[in-house]
Amino acid sequence: MRLNTKAFALACGIFWGAAIFLATVWLLIFGFQGQVMSNLDHFYFGYSFSYVGAVIGAVWGFVDGAIGGFIFAWLYNKLVGE
Repeated sequence: MRLNTKAFALACGIFWGAAIFLATVWLLIFGFQGQVMSNLDHFYFGYSFSYVGAVIGAVWGFVDGAIGGFIFAWLYNKLVGE
């Protein structure tokens, strides 16, 4: 069974972007300091531990997840060889 690379990339992008957004907003709502999430500014340009940063992180997370998902599906299809 082969994976549809575009669909898999889109699904991974949506999932990872939503995960970054929800994790940031969740910590902000409940008043945590967000030391771990603040480290994302080293990887995602413009990200900060704030509501605006959550949106920026969602965009970068979508791009990051889509690229990773595409590479995973492409490599899977090459290794399965159907």
